[in-house]
Amino acid sequence: MTGIRKRPKYKLCAQHCHTGFKMALLLLLLMLTACAAVPQDLTGKMFTFPQETNSAYVRLTTSRQDLGAVTVCLRFFTDLRRPYSLFSLATPSAFNDFLIFKQPESDVISLDVRDKAVSFVGQEYKLNVWHSLCSTWDSTSGLGQLWLDGKPSSRKFMSSGSNINGPTFIALGQEQDAYGGAFDINQSFVGMMSDVHMWDHVLSPCEIENFVYDVNFSPGNVLNWGALDFHITDQKDYLDLDLYF
Repeated sequence: MTGIRKRPKYKLCAQHCHTGFKMALLLLLLMLTACAAVPQDLTGKMFTFPQETNSAYVRLTTSRQDLGAVTVCLRFFTDLRRPYSLFSLATPSAFNDFLIFKQPESDVISLDVRDKAVSFVGQEYKLNVWHSLCSTWDSTSGLGQLWLDGKPSSRKFMSSGSNINGPTFIALGQEQDAYGGAFDINQSFVGMMSDVHMWDHVLSPCEIENFVYDVNFSPGNVLNWGALDFHITDQKDYLDLDLYF
């Protein structure tokens, strides 16, 4: 009998350890799922950016990594007279792959596509007023256009022949001088912003008019304010999500 080795305790321990590992792994997966961003319906709400900062911003997330055309529409309210960013989309290959930027001149808003900037002059921009803004671009024609409160700019050549391609980093409230960072406090947005939508095609004038007047417009199929995947970074700067006043 002394030649027979019995190891039931070790075997039982191994079974328990294996079961415990599986339970720990399942718990970790559940925690990761719970922490993952869940798209939220922000209808009737707005982001408030109450002060200048080079750290606080809202990151918007989309799985789309290849865009041959873009329309971005949003509403904003501010009293800033200096330059600031309204919408900043960067990829590893182009930090200003799609950037909407208010210049210091009162009537100038610029649009950057694939790191190429064009200014749109003669915009009827006013302080302390809610503005509706749409920007469009198509890679086939290379043409970009701006719509402020439903009034179109002239169409101008931006960039053609290459799509916005790669993992996107979309920031509200800051302008990216590097992928996901290098923010300048003097270009940060201070004010309120709402109804941010993005489409993978150029909206027609009628569709843009519907957005401006909030009448039966189709929500964005890349970014949708009614089902938005977002993360507020650095809330110690009091960047917050509020109901409309």
